[in-house]
Amino acid sequence: MNAASPLLPVAQALVQVLASAPEPLATETVPLAAARGRTLARDLAALRTQPPFNASAMDGYALRADDLATVPRRLRVIGASAAGHGFSGALAAGEAVRIFTGAPVPPGADTVIIQENTTADGDQVTILEAEARGRNIRLTGLDFNEGDALLTRGLRLGPCELALAAAMNHATVPVTRRPRIALLATGDELVKPGDALGPDQIVTSNTYAVGAYAEAAGAEVIDLGITGDTFAAIEAGIRAARAAEADVLVTLGGASVGDHDLVQTALANEGMELGFWKIAMRPGKPLMHGRIGDMRILGLPGNPVSAIVCGVLFLIPLIRALAGDPLAGADQTESAVLGGDLPPNDSRQDYLRATLVGTEGLPVATPFGRQDSSMLRVLARSHCLVVRPPHAPAAKAGDPCRIIRLATP
Repeated sequence: MNAASPLLPVAQALVQVLASAPEPLATETVPLAAARGRTLARDLAALRTQPPFNASAMDGYALRADDLATVPRRLRVIGASAAGHGFSGALAAGEAVRIFTGAPVPPGADTVIIQENTTADGDQVTILEAEARGRNIRLTGLDFNEGDALLTRGLRLGPCELALAAAMNHATVPVTRRPRIALLATGDELVKPGDALGPDQIVTSNTYAVGAYAEAAGAEVIDLGITGDTFAAIEAGIRAARAAEADVLVTLGGASVGDHDLVQTALANEGMELGFWKIAMRPGKPLMHGRIGDMRILGLPGNPVSAIVCGVLFLIPLIRALAGDPLAGADQTESAVLGGDLPPNDSRQDYLRATLVGTEGLPVATPFGRQDSSMLRVLARSHCLVVRPPHAPAAKAGDPCRIIRLATP
């Protein structure tokens, strides 16, 4: 796409970005303790039944419901069953077993009476209130049975999923390799935080935000540092990304049309096949996408807000697609109502930084008055992006809108 071409709509741009990841990356097996945030490469079935026996759900007494035709009823206590130490015998009529939560229910028992409804006296217990047969017992397989496929391919493993995998008796899990994302910041004006600043320089910030979002999405981030505004320096950075076997090279800055914006030419010199350049969005118009061999290219704008918004909209879905998430391209927006008036929109899709306040109904999103793409202070105070389609008419406070939450990585 050249400079004279119509701007590509955001939705079409995302389709092209995701199409560059037609298949998930390779599979590897990792210990369960190292699997948080990883994506399952295949369905996972239970290796055991849970619970593996009828288990007590309460502390109390295991007994036969038929013995409670009338209450109070006095029964003989013949033993105890604790978690990990079940009672080895079986119950007969008129007998009970002291039982604790999680312990196996002994053969012959079909009900557990909670201890609050009993009084104990030596080897005798008086049942004060009757319960229905099966009460307070977790039956074998209540949670799952051996062979049940409980965790599916493409699922990202969080704390609850890890707990389930452990209960299923999996010490290791098959996951997709982490996508390797190389970040290359460009610009003679940039220095790292804490370094000495020249009179015409600024502190780089994009790497930290984009890198944090990438790691939170499940990527391994490779920081290639800052490169100057020369073809030789940028091309050396591109070659470093290839040497690191990056799945995606993310360039930060230098993707616009100024005399010092050399990134696209440098990428072409290194063999890039350009997918698109410039899309109909604000902020983020100069977004670029292509590939060099197996390495995808995502050229983000230099303005901090533009880079971060493009990272949220395009880089995170690309990472999730490479990891095998079937919902990588799902709509990120949700319903809200406006907290302020907005003018008509032009031909570009707007992403307005806004605060978000919960209500009894839909949350209220109030865009900031200043939306300059260099203003990180506004972005840091924002909870969401209000999405304004191209040519949207003027809107009033209270009108419905669509938002994308800016979740903390």
